[in-house]
Amino acid sequence: VQLQASGGGLVQAGGSLRLSCTSSRRTLRGYSFGWFRQVPGNEREFVAVIRWSGGDSYYADSVKGRFTISRDNAKNTVYLTMSSLSPEDTAVYYCAADSGLILSQVKNARAYDFWGQGTLVTVSS
Repeated sequence: VQLQASGGGLVQAGGSLRLSCTSSRRTLRGYSFGWFRQVPGNEREFVAVIRWSGGDSYYADSVKGRFTISRDNAKNTVYLTMSSLSPEDTAVYYCAADSGLILSQVKNARAYDFWGQGTLVTVSS
């Protein structure tokens, strides 16, 4: 599975951005798609995840109510819509995917085998 992430950029605090992650694989039943972020010197941090089958989604407490993860079946694409952005959201954002993950694994970056290339989000104050 190859993942292509896009949509990062520079935005002012309080603004919005939408990240996209497109999968090369068309059959995604059983896959989980996660968004993680990383700042230099820190470990990759869980942001949000969506189960392709059923659409269940989960969020980190730090983004709950501000970020929304969604999927487009026809486009094999997962979106992360981010609003009310703050400078603390500045990071490189990565999408990840894998199949067969159980619920206890979906927030763990080490559980994913497939990763996009990362897209930088910079929020200015």
